Amino acid sequence: MMQKVMHMLFQPDRVETRGEILFFRIFEVVMVGWALWFGWEWGRYIPNIADVVLPLGIARFVDISFMFDHNLSIVNAGLMTAAALVGFFRLHRSGYLMLALFFHLQYVSRYSLGEISHGSNVVGLTAVALGLAYVAFREEKHSRRFALGVIIFFLGLGYTTAAMSKLIASGPLWVDGGHMWMWIQERTVDVFSKSGVVNINSFQQLVLDQYPLATAILTFGLLTELVGVLIWSPRFRPWVMTLLIAMHVGIFMSMQINFPANNAILFLLAYPWADVIDRVLGSSAPG
Repeated sequence: MMQKVMHMLFQPDRVETRGEILFFRIFEVVMVGWALWFGWEWGRYIPNIADVVLPLGIARFVDISFMFDHNLSIVNAGLMTAAALVGFFRLHRSGYLMLALFFHLQYVSRYSLGEISHGSNVVGLTAVALGLAYVAFREEKHSRRFALGVIIFFLGLGYTTAAMSKLIASGPLWVDGGHMWMWIQERTVDVFSKSGVVNINSFQQLVLDQYPLATAILTFGLLTELVGVLIWSPRFRPWVMTLLIAMHVGIFMSMQINFPANNAILFLLAYPWADVIDRVLGSSAPG
């Protein structure tokens, strides 16, 4: 079974085309863009932090409070940028792995106050996958196949285990529409604390007025996450990833929580863009 999954993810026997090579470069641009966006945004925020409230990752073993002073978070963002350029232009095989390490340090510093960011976790996953791919393999073809396969594997596993954790914690009644009502109200308090204005959009109001709709939305989300591992199969990947994108859009409409990085990566991986590029180029010849 696992051998079949590995074959679906990495497709070692398939000939690589020019479309795949070009698509991978596009994917790299998106990944690097999001990584640096987060890195510089966090770099400007981190100096405002005074204490580590929730140690994450390496912060559980090393005191990372030194990142709060002397603009070291800005320096680290600069190191992230340099590492990303080294990786993207293939100046050294360790470029993306260094980007992943600097990204992790920036992440645990930014979210040491007790909150986490889901979108940046996905970006971090892509950085780690690319970093390992270019350190482990000498041939570009194998690095590309390995990176995309690892990213798709852990995306599918992550979504399915997220659904399983909900069921373990709350059971099937997690989909109770009353939970959605509570979360909308809690999110409204968060927004009010930032803006001083209670802002409930028309869709949220509709959900608050219709208990069956609230329950249906949660049911859709839970079932969609539960089948996340089906993205391991190229046959089901476009359908399941489209559902995952729809789920994120629904979360944004109902909870005002946006997942642009997740959606960007899902959108790129969901559909056979390499085949489209090959058709546009008029060739599927090996790269």
